[in-house]
Amino acid sequence: MESVGFKEWAVVCEALGRGRQSVIIRKGGIAEGRSGFQFRHTEFFLFPTWFHGAADKIREVDFPIPSEPTGVVPIRYFAQVEECVSVRSWPALEALEPLHILGREIVRERFDYDNAAAVHVALVRVYRIEPPWELRDEGRYGGCRSWVDLPASPAKRKVAVLMEEEFQERRQSFRQALKAESTHGPIRPA
Repeated sequence: MESVGFKEWAVVCEALGRGRQSVIIRKGGIAEGRSGFQFRHTEFFLFPTWFHGAADKIREVDFPIPSEPTGVVPIRYFAQVEECVSVRSWPALEALEPLHILGREIVRERFDYDNAAAVHVALVRVYRIEPPWELRDEGRYGGCRSWVDLPASPAKRKVAVLMEEEFQERRQSFRQALKAESTHGPIRPA
């Protein structure tokens, strides 16, 4: 059985894996198709990507920005979507800032892209994969798309990045940020 990878900037994957970030904000890639981006999977491996300008699009972090490996893709983290919503209110999206490392400008750019002021936001529970899984980098993983099919994953130990109490506090912050605005879609489990 194949596994699913979610392509995300390596620095964001690392922030998720260190517990510094708890949400994924996505508009969608060029190759998402007519229906656009959706959180089609509720469980997936975080597939790190390297964008040379990514460091300019995040707020300051207290960990080293991952450098691009040659010929391999390190899969270090696994995520489960706990809740997701389509956010159509800029103030609600701003209220989520404590839950991610992205700079305000890039979040605004994603929000406004394609004349549709909205983004998909998922609250995710992240697990560290022990030991990390290394995949040979292949052309089939390229392209501007969010989801990639991966080979069957080897049996790995998964360790929660955040303790239950801290994750529940993040969930409460997520719900509170979105509760203040009535112009977003319903919060729903994935």
